[in-house]
Amino acid sequence: MKTRSPFLNYIAEYMLVRQYSLRTVDTYLRWIASYIHFHNKRHPASMGDNEVERYLEHLMLKQNVAPRTQATALNSLS
Repeated sequence: MKTRSPFLNYIAEYMLVRQYSLRTVDTYLRWIASYIHFHNKRHPASMGDNEVERYLEHLMLKQNVAPRTQATALNSLS
């Protein structure tokens, strides 16, 4: 699972070493990439709880995603 981002490649390798399923890795990488793009490509290390809350609010209010989907997004960011 190679991406163009060294950060996302690191996350993918981390999850694969811990034997996450390929589908979970793919799903989590998509949510993490979406989160990064939502915040204008800032590195996640420079963001905190406020940015996560704003992203989840965006998903709920603008994207109209289900609570289960929000939970998956949150789990991918934690």
